[in-house]
Amino acid sequence: MPELPDIAAYISALETRVLGQPLEHVRLASVFLLRTVDPPLSTVEGSTVVALRRVGKRIAIGVEGEIWLVLHLMIAGRLHWKPPQAKLAGRNALAAFDFPSGTLTLTEAGSKRRASLHVVRGEEGLYSIDPGGVEVFETDLDGFRAALTLENRTLKRALTDPRLVSGIGNAYSDEILHAAHMSPVTLTHKLKPDEWKRLFAATKSTLSLWTERLRKEAEKSFPEGVTAFRPEMAVHGKFDQPCPRCGEKVQRIRYADNETNYCARCQTGGKVLADRSLSRLLGKDWPRTLDELEALKRR
Repeated sequence: MPELPDIAAYISALETRVLGQPLEHVRLASVFLLRTVDPPLSTVEGSTVVALRRVGKRIAIGVEGEIWLVLHLMIAGRLHWKPPQAKLAGRNALAAFDFPSGTLTLTEAGSKRRASLHVVRGEEGLYSIDPGGVEVFETDLDGFRAALTLENRTLKRALTDPRLVSGIGNAYSDEILHAAHMSPVTLTHKLKPDEWKRLFAATKSTLSLWTERLRKEAEKSFPEGVTAFRPEMAVHGKFDQPCPRCGEKVQRIRYADNETNYCARCQTGGKVLADRSLSRLLGKDWPRTLDELEALKRR
């Protein structure tokens, strides 16, 4: 799922292409994409784009009359910039937004249709679809800590909950926790003051690094290849590859469709965290340390 740095890159690329331009027409290939009826989608056609904004992991396109089109790409949704009046073809195509200079298209891979388009009116409309998580670059340490301690959750769950923190998902939470030298399963209510400082600093520095990097890429060309798996990442998507800091192999916790990656030496004091499926299978034989894990592999 595109997260804060990815959404920022999309917005940077769109600013030079659609800001100040009239939205001539909106074409929908799937009626299920549009989740609102008032104001009607037709009200935006012919209106000039006056603002672009990120709302959590959503992209908000503001047109004249204080109307906003809000796109949530979910896991597999992606934006593409095409020549004017580009055809809306293919099973993955969901929508096209026509401008004089080109067409913005929305696609979604896979059979599940989770991406959404909301048309809302004014700040109140935007507020109604905002999950409410704190903005990392608009708060201080106390505000950050207050948000993450509303409930006693693991750091991984707290960082990826949009009601607590805005714009962070599976990929960048892994990178943040690696940068902070912290375990993904540490409970928020157990953090000490110095750990909160380290976590807050790592969150800001990681998001700043990737936002700047992806924005620079977007200056060269429209971000067509948005992905949660990038070669420069330290641990996310790097299972069984060496940690760039200590050289130990990156571990993982798998659950449902998600995977948490971490370095046991850098983040958990050498402890191998239990993978739900494999730990049930292995029971008492589940390796608790890196040494036990290596011994198991040699059997």
